[in-house]
Amino acid sequence: MPAKRHAATTTATPASLSTPSTLSSGPTTLKSNSSAAEIAQHVWQQYISTTPQRTLLLDAFMAFLVLVGGLQFVYCVLAGNYPFNAFLSGFSAAVGQFVLTASLRMQTSGSGASASKPSSKGKNARFADDDEEQETGISHERAFADYIFGSLILHFFCINFIN
Repeated sequence: MPAKRHAATTTATPASLSTPSTLSSGPTTLKSNSSAAEIAQHVWQQYISTTPQRTLLLDAFMAFLVLVGGLQFVYCVLAGNYPFNAFLSGFSAAVGQFVLTASLRMQTSGSGASASKPSSKGKNARFADDDEEQETGISHERAFADYIFGSLILHFFCINFIN
């Protein structure tokens, strides 16, 4: 039976295990035996360095909406849901705003994403609908106007649902 790969890591010296300086200024590629922490740090650094500021702002707002929805749910479980309409309205406002923000993020980030879209037809399949998608792209201003309009409709219904 062949020896396992991970058996060699138990004989490594402590000096070779603690290399925090190589993580911050390390190479742009990972080794095949990288730890989960190194992979997570590499992904985070790539995300911060390659993502536009507008998309980072949208992602931060989406994380805030997840936090608000989670806090509302935890409060409903712990303290009760006596005004159930208020809970449903607040929770659906958080979820609906998250969905609208995700839609805005998809419309405004990655203008060249259609060329690198994966195909389920195989490695050498051609994209027949690439030309159609590039012609029907909408401007960032139009996407933001749609976002504002959808948000107003969402919050109008949520406020009316509270009663």
